[in-house]
Amino acid sequence: MSTHPTLLVALSLLAVIISVASAAGLRSGSEIGGFKPIENLGDPYVQDIAKFAVKEHNEQEDSHLGIVKIVKGEEQVVSGKNYRLTIAANDSHNYETVVFDKPWAKFRSLTYFRSVSLV
Repeated sequence: MSTHPTLLVALSLLAVIISVASAAGLRSGSEIGGFKPIENLGDPYVQDIAKFAVKEHNEQEDSHLGIVKIVKGEEQVVSGKNYRLTIAANDSHNYETVVFDKPWAKFRSLTYFRSVSLV
């Protein structure tokens, strides 16, 4: 039985990539793909994301919304993190927003901000 060096190198490289991806993404309990619930909505970082979303919305829409509380939060690991938050605002409405965050690149962007009704 002969072994092809190219196949061995490719399989070794694949094993290393899988190990690194598993160690980097799954050690913290995050998985690449779907949204996962945020355990602590009071976390200062999550609060900062919510404040950013409202500030950006206010600037774009020339409004004056304020946060009463974060009702629900989920995060999704992508090439950074998407934070999907449901926010109760001071106008007695609820809003769902998604913020894309890449802290290592000092990049944050409001993806959307829309009114929602809670069931």
